[in-house]
Order: sequence, then structure tokens, then C-alpha cells
Amino acid sequence: MIVLGVILLVVGFVAKIAILWTIGIVVAVIGLILLLLGSVGHAVGGRRHYW
Repeated sequence: MIVLGVILLVVGFVAKIAILWTIGIVVAVIGLILLLLGSVGHAVGGRRHYW
């Protein structure tokens, strides 16, 4: 999800499409939150680790 967020950020920035920029930020933040939860040991989506 983090990679997808970064890709959307880059495409939104290059193409000057604000909605892609916003969606990219949201997806990247959600990916970072899931990564953080998985790394501290909380099960995320039925998985013990999320990465």
C-alpha cells in the first residue's frame, strides 16, 4: 500500500491531478499505519505481520 501511495503521489504531481495526490497521501498513510501495527505485534487482517 505504501508503494501504491507513492506511485499515486508521483503521478498526481506530474499530471497535476489533485485527486490522485490526495488519494496517494491517504493510501500511503494507511499503509504506514498498518506497517506500524504489524511491526509492534498486533494482528492486522488476520496476519501476525504486515509488510
